[in-house]
Amino acid sequence: MKNIISAFTITALALVSSCSTTSTSGGDFASNLAKYRSYDRPATLPTNPSAVRVKVSLSNQMAYVMEGSKPLLVMPVAVGKAAKPTPKGNFRIFGKNHYRRANTHGDTYLGSKAAPTAMHKTYLKDVKSGWKFSGTPMPYWCEFKSSYGFHTGWLKPYPCSSGCLRMHENVAPKFFRLVSNGTSVNIAQSQPEDATIGKNIPRPISADVFPSEWQLQPGNKLYLPSTRLSNEVFTNHKTPTFN
Repeated sequence: MKNIISAFTITALALVSSCSTTSTSGGDFASNLAKYRSYDRPATLPTNPSAVRVKVSLSNQMAYVMEGSKPLLVMPVAVGKAAKPTPKGNFRIFGKNHYRRANTHGDTYLGSKAAPTAMHKTYLKDVKSGWKFSGTPMPYWCEFKSSYGFHTGWLKPYPCSSGCLRMHENVAPKFFRLVSNGTSVNIAQSQPEDATIGKNIPRPISADVFPSEWQLQPGNKLYLPSTRLSNEVFTNHKTPTFN
């Protein structure tokens, strides 16, 4: 994986934030980023794609992509926090979109997307007159309930999303390949697999080690906030490989 971090990017990043490049949990910024981005999970292509199903355990924060009793992919996910929980129940994936952006929240900015003069995170309803809006990027979106889906996002060891199921940037393309529109998804507090194939699964270091989610987006290099406005955030995922 490429980990080329230019002096220009680091300097520019320092101007954007008052945070230092030393994380609050120890270790320098670039080192923690490299550790996070080295994470991956093995995956196997199905023999019968129509037999693939997904099971999600909220308590174990784990998703199991199964073909019958055979696990194709076991991956940690970030689940919804108490105030905005991930819905439980039986669903089916009905919308896949590699380039999906949120239509309610994102970035408001002045100037051009390539060189914004100012940016703020906000909700679409709160965009001020004269400002432009770009939805939060949600790469490899797989929707299972209206406004709820699996997508690339930062992982933490505790419920932290607004109800969606976030996937690690290296694993998201694999999940996207394995599931199809119509694939069943069961989301429950726990799953039988938690005690077997879902036990002691390694997880990436927490995204809490980074100064701010505002400054980073998944990919193979440090991102300035303006990168969120471009399609670059959708194309810097690691090319998936399968067993």
